[in-house]
Amino acid sequence: MTIAAPRPSIGNQLPAAYQPAETPRSGVFVVLEGISGSGKSTLARHLAERLDCRAFHTVPAPVSDLQPYINAHARAFPQLAFYLSGALHAADLARQALETGHAVADRYINSVIANHSAVHGLDNATVAATIAPFVGYLAQPDLTVYLHTDLDELTARMTAKPDQTASDRDLIADRARLRRLQERYDQIADSDPTAYHLHNDGRTPDQLAVHLADMVHAMAGVQKPRTDT
Repeated sequence: MTIAAPRPSIGNQLPAAYQPAETPRSGVFVVLEGISGSGKSTLARHLAERLDCRAFHTVPAPVSDLQPYINAHARAFPQLAFYLSGALHAADLARQALETGHAVADRYINSVIANHSAVHGLDNATVAATIAPFVGYLAQPDLTVYLHTDLDELTARMTAKPDQTASDRDLIADRARLRRLQERYDQIADSDPTAYHLHNDGRTPDQLAVHLADMVHAMAGVQKPRTDT
């Protein structure tokens, strides 16, 4: 597995107060991406236990409590700003965790791009260009795991979720949107040098976590500490 080089920092484009912290990086940053119902949250917990590290969501509680309101009432651009702010905050959480070990993110910036473009009928490139001035702030993943689940199975899982959201219900009711979202993720993964495709049909979360933990341990054995800026 080749570890992706970090993207250039924001540099002098923003004031010093808006620059990311320069922190030592001693672990592997793993991101789990995929559609709701693909098992990201459960796998993140299992993987974090295996790696004895921190796991976090890109829009953590209590900020996540605002999601229903933002999705229902905010126009497209404020929605994008809300989820981008979550990714920027997640980058700081990752840096903190990576100072002493590994970090596991349940969604990250590629979920922001894929979901926003699918919901609002945009292409990934348009969304990516809109947020481009800010991506230098993001801590760069070493391994981005794209979870793949049969669409019928995804629909069944979302239908059975006890914490089903309005976004879940929209995907259940609109198969074309569900397919469009999967296409957006596939397009992003095609150009992601840190991408690893993981088909989770028929395997337990713990089996998947063991597999990924082995990969992370192998990567950590050859990875040298570096500074994120």
